[in-house]
Amino acid sequence: MNTLPNAQRLSAPDEPRALATTLAILRLCAVAGQSLTVLGVTWVLAMDVPLAPLAAGIAALAAFGLFSLWRVRQPWPLRAGEVVAHIGVDTAVLGWLLYWTGGAANPFVSLLLMPTTLAASALALRHVAVVALLSALTYLVLLRWHVPLPGLHSHADGGEFNLHVLGMAVSFAISTVMLGYFIGRLARALRARREEVQHVRERALRDEGILAIATQSAGAAHELNTPLATMHTLLGELRREHREGPIAEDLELLQSQVERCREALRELVAVGKAQLSDTRERVALGDFVHGCVDRFRLLRPEVEVELDLDADIARLALALPYGLRHALMSLLNNAADASEANGSFALQLGVHGEGGALALRVRDHGLGLDAAAPVRLGHTFASSKSTGLGLGFALADATAERLGGTLSLLPSAEGSETVLAIPLASLLA
Repeated sequence: MNTLPNAQRLSAPDEPRALATTLAILRLCAVAGQSLTVLGVTWVLAMDVPLAPLAAGIAALAAFGLFSLWRVRQPWPLRAGEVVAHIGVDTAVLGWLLYWTGGAANPFVSLLLMPTTLAASALALRHVAVVALLSALTYLVLLRWHVPLPGLHSHADGGEFNLHVLGMAVSFAISTVMLGYFIGRLARALRARREEVQHVRERALRDEGILAIATQSAGAAHELNTPLATMHTLLGELRREHREGPIAEDLELLQSQVERCREALRELVAVGKAQLSDTRERVALGDFVHGCVDRFRLLRPEVEVELDLDADIARLALALPYGLRHALMSLLNNAADASEANGSFALQLGVHGEGGALALRVRDHGLGLDAAAPVRLGHTFASSKSTGLGLGFALADATAERLGGTLSLLPSAEGSETVLAIPLASLLA
C-alpha cells in the first residue's frame, strides 16, 4: 500500500534542519542579550571592559546569525556536519567574549554547556562528542589564557563577590529556561515520533491483512466461478420446466441472486486488473454518485437515501479509481445497517467541495458511537455489528489514504456521520 513513504520519513528525519533553525533564532536572541549585558555592565555597573573586542565579537555573531537564518530557508540539504560547524562558530564567539571578560572566572562560562545540550537533542552521538570536545577545549583554554575581569569601581565590602554571585544567578536562570524548553521540546518530539511509528505499524498490519484477503478472494473467485455457472444453467432449465406454479418466483429469485454473485466476481476481477494497471474511471462526478446510489437502492430497496449533491461540483469530470466506488458503497451499507439497528430506514449522502477536497458525507440514524469507535474503525478489521467482518471501514480508509485523503467517523445529532475527504487535485481528469 503506501506505508513505504511513512517508513522512509521515519528513517530520515529532519532534525538537523530543525536544530539549525532553532540555533539561528537563538543566535539573534543571544546577540540582543549580549549587547544588553555589555551596555549594562559598562553604564550601570561602571566596569572598565574592553568594548572594541566585545563589540567585534557580537557583530560577528550577528552577521553569522543573519547568514544562518538565510541558510536554513534554502532548499539545499542541511547535513549534521554543517550544524556542528554552526555550533562551532557559536562556541568560538562565546569563547572570544569570555576571554575578554575573565575567562573561566566569568559566571557566564556555564553557557558553554548549552551547545552540547542542544546538539544532544537532535544529532547523533558522534556529533555530540565533537561539540562536547569543542566546549571542553574552549573551557581549558580560558582557564589558562584570558583577560582578568575588572572589579566594581565602588569598593564596597564584597562588591566583586556579589557581582560574581549575581552573574551566576543570571547564568543559572538562562540555563534553566533553555534546558527546560529544549528538554520539553525533545520529549514532545519523542512522543510524536512514537505515535507516528505506532500509526505506521497499524497501517502496515491493516495493509497486510487486506493483501491476505485479496489473495484469498482471488482464489475464491476462481473456485466459485464454475459452480456458479453450473447453478445458473440448472436454474435456467428449472425455470423453463416450472414457468408457472408455487416455486416459479422462488426460482426467479434464486437465479437473480446467482447472477448477482457472478456479477460480483466479474467486478472483483475487473477491479483487480484496473488496480494493477493503475487505470481510472473517467466520469462526471454527478454520474458517478447517481450510479452508486442507484446501485445501492437495488441492493437495499428498503432503505431511503436522501442525496444532497452540489450542482457545481457535480459537473466536474474526474478520474476516479475503481476502489472509490466500492468504498462509497461500503459506507452506505454500513450506514444502512446502523439505521436499521435503531429502527430507521433512512440515511443521507452529501457530496460537496470543501477547501479543495471532495467530501462524501454519509449520515445514519443509528445509536451513535461508542468512545473507542473513531480510534478503532479503519485501523483493524473490527466491526460494531455482530455479523460484520470489519472490512468496509478498513478498505475505505485504505482507499482514502492511497489518494491522500482521510476517513473520519464523527458523532452527529442523530446517529453518526462518516466523512470521506479526498483532495480534488488527485481526482481531476
